[in-house]
Amino acid sequence: MAKDTYESPLSARYADKEMKYLFSPDMKFRTWRKLWIALAESEMELGLPITQEQIDELKAHRDDINYDVATEREKLVRHDVMSHVYAYGVQCPKAKGIIHLGATSCYVGDNTDIIIMTEALKLVRNKLVTVIRNLAKFADEYKALPTLAFTHFQPAQPTTVGKRATLWIQDLLMDLEDIEYQLSKAKLLGSKGTTGTQASFLELFDGDHEKVKELDRKIAEKMGYKGCFAVSGQTYTRKLDAQFVNILAGIAHSAFKFSNDIRLLQHLKEVEEPFEKNQIGSSAMAYKRNPMRSERIGSLSRYVMVDVLNTYFTTATQWFERTLDDSANKRLSVPEAFLAVDAILNLYANVADGLVVYPKVIEQRLRKELPFMATENIMMDAVKKRGADRQVLHERIRVHSMEASKVVKEQGGENDLLQRIAADDAFGVTLEELEAILQPEKYTGRAKEQTEDFLANDVKQALAPYENIETEKPEINV
Repeated sequence: MAKDTYESPLSARYADKEMKYLFSPDMKFRTWRKLWIALAESEMELGLPITQEQIDELKAHRDDINYDVATEREKLVRHDVMSHVYAYGVQCPKAKGIIHLGATSCYVGDNTDIIIMTEALKLVRNKLVTVIRNLAKFADEYKALPTLAFTHFQPAQPTTVGKRATLWIQDLLMDLEDIEYQLSKAKLLGSKGTTGTQASFLELFDGDHEKVKELDRKIAEKMGYKGCFAVSGQTYTRKLDAQFVNILAGIAHSAFKFSNDIRLLQHLKEVEEPFEKNQIGSSAMAYKRNPMRSERIGSLSRYVMVDVLNTYFTTATQWFERTLDDSANKRLSVPEAFLAVDAILNLYANVADGLVVYPKVIEQRLRKELPFMATENIMMDAVKKRGADRQVLHERIRVHSMEASKVVKEQGGENDLLQRIAADDAFGVTLEELEAILQPEKYTGRAKEQTEDFLANDVKQALAPYENIETEKPEINV
């Protein structure tokens, strides 16, 4: 790699080669040639004077692109599509005259963009499946481990470590639904002409409207799609780009939420992201284990969440049937969004697959807060078994709780609420009896059962169509 030229970190450092190839020039120009073959073959089948020999010649040179000829031609004509039409014609002298017949630049440019985005979204889907699998395994393993839950990052009613993971999974299942919906309605631009009226093709087919409509159907079928947009300007609506990138932004904020939770849990020393044996956390503080991967997830996610605005503005600012202020922006915003999400999911899969849990730390923190949360149970037990007055006990607990909080917050002492209650005759309960009440699993409600049901039903059903997709173990550039 040249050291004196800027290169996007998404290409050099973060995204995988499969995603990078999809947005490469080679993928684009190979797809152009496939589209030219589909166009010519369809036109031949519909009666235009194109021969099978010409089609065979085009197919013979589909993949051996003469880039040097195209590059030199573009210096002269300053038009990338016509340069590649020319280069293809040099290789295919018999078919030269029928390449790109009746089409505009957007025929290859826009249809190729749709094909690349669709294939890229499939790759994203596969990686998302890996992340969900990893989190599901984690949730199942820790479905019954009680942990302190937080609202407003303040101690709240306990949950379980596995139940918390189901919240991350649920967001990703919503993202997976969005992906599948977008893929289910995939369609090409087709061959619509300079303003979307198909006038040039109507001329080619001597005014036969049915043949013009059939041309779109044939091209879509040959390229593996169910159909084409019914109407368009010169381009497909840029709202399609916004829909694709909006899905990516959705994945980004799902991942961002997860990464923030992990960073907070790592601060609490309850759960940590993987940390390699020889990894250095800080150049100054040798003892540190910084949540670098989670931080990178958040960093890249912010980029994608902001990048989606590019597609919104591009869609909104298109004038009538076509303007060209979309082109330069699309070349940046769409590929970079896909590459960034590719990197995010690699990191997410890696972290989810290697999360380290510290049950003793989790239990210690939970037990410090549990006496406060158990007061309702303690109070109800005294009312039920000894006929005590609930209102009196409520006031006694309020006073004891405030005093116990003062010991913890102002003196740095241990929570002595149980000792205070045991010493209060109004409750008529011993410290041993109170300790028996304070079993963490008694306060997690249906967290374990919810996790089991969610994994057995929602997650299993959502992942069933992807059994043939292998679970990846991405390598992370640390």
